[in-house]
Amino acid sequence: MKKLALGAVMAFATVMSAGNLSAQTALKDVPKVRDGIIFVGMAYEISEECDSIGARLFRGFGYLQSLRSHASSLGYSDEEIDAYINDDAEKDRLEGIARAQLASLGVVAGDPESYCAVGRAQIAANTRVGWLLR
Repeated sequence: MKKLALGAVMAFATVMSAGNLSAQTALKDVPKVRDGIIFVGMAYEISEECDSIGARLFRGFGYLQSLRSHASSLGYSDEEIDAYINDDAEKDRLEGIARAQLASLGVVAGDPESYCAVGRAQIAANTRVGWLLR
């Protein structure tokens, strides 16, 4: 699988804005933000591996903006959010989670059709991952 998926997703998120208050809980422990990034990464991976399914880029960017806004509303500063987004160890951890979730849904590395089947199922079920695909 491509290591690019969540790295690219998290890099896109750096262009978004956020507030400047301080928060106490580690951002990686905020489920809405963490899980949202994982969902975007899963959708991106499916769109990269399945030629017949594309990513909804504007929807994805808007969703990433909403995650950043949520973090900001919880009191995280730009610096805290950027540190989380640029944390290589956290990127690796989230990629592992995303790939495990894709595998649990039936994705087989190196089998593009398995990505397509999972992508179509996610779209049909209107999951957050499916909502980010077309």
